[in-house]
Amino acid sequence: MTENSHTPPAGQQGDAAEHVAEAHRKLSGLRQRLDRHPELEEAISSLEMALSILTTKTGGML
Repeated sequence: MTENSHTPPAGQQGDAAEHVAEAHRKLSGLRQRLDRHPELEEAISSLEMALSILTTKTGGML
């Protein structure tokens, strides 16, 4: 594998998408149960931004 090869194997792409979807479900559940706690909202926003940047840098290959 070379440094320029950034595309993970097909199985890992699906695994990453499943992990992201599961994390989103869990965070959404916490968001509802904690009644919009400011620190949780900030953490969720930071994670969403990081995922957006990662998606952009990998060409949507999550």
